[in-house]
Formats: sequence, structure tokens, C-alpha cells
Amino acid sequence: QVQLVESGGGSVQAGGSLRLSCAASRYTANTNSMAWFRQAPGKEREGVAVVYNGGISTNYADSVKGRFTISEDNAKKTVYLQMNSLKPEDAAMYYCAAGPAGGSLYAVDYIYWGQGTQVTVSS
Repeated sequence: QVQLVESGGGSVQAGGSLRLSCAASRYTANTNSMAWFRQAPGKEREGVAVVYNGGISTNYADSVKGRFTISEDNAKKTVYLQMNSLKPEDAAMYYCAAGPAGGSLYAVDYIYWGQGTQVTVSS
């Protein structure tokens, strides 16, 4: 019902920046919350950031507060993740996800998922 298409991944040096984009084919009752997750090899999937409440409210993992910013453009049906001051521990596959409501950073609360985009950080 909803297709999420991601872009913007790549390779950067520690301290650098990247901006990820996620375009939704349509908005529905199950896309009120738009989130970013990440998963590194051998590790559990981790919620990074979520925007909800009409784009007014946000929630972040403690590990990225002050460095990452999530935002949404309703006209373009696109959510962004601006990543600054990147660290080697930020390297992972980053996934866009959509869910019905709220500021959850748990994967089980989301309905639709993108294909993932790879982020690597060298030191």
C-alpha cells in the first residue's frame, strides 16, 4: 500500500556529514509517524529518530541527540535525516519506516519499511 524509497547513503570520514532522504508513495492512516532505524552487522536494529504529530514532535535515541536532526516535508511526502559529527559507531544500514502514530523507537510499532541505505564512517 505504501512504498518507501531511500537515498543519500555513502562513505564519510569521522566528523563529516550526510543527509538521508525517504520518499513515500502516499500518506495514509499508517504513515502518521515516520522514523529512521539502523542496524550494524551482528547488532540489533536500533531506533534512531522519529517525527510525528503533524511534523511538530520529534524523538531521538540518546546516542544521536545533538548530532542528528529529523524533518519532514509534507508537500513532497519526504522525510530527511541530517547526520552531523559522524562517528565510526554510526556506521550501519539505515532504514526508513512508517507507522500509525506516536514517537516510538521500537521496530514492532512500524508497518512499512524501506529497502535500506548504507552509511560507512572511517576513522
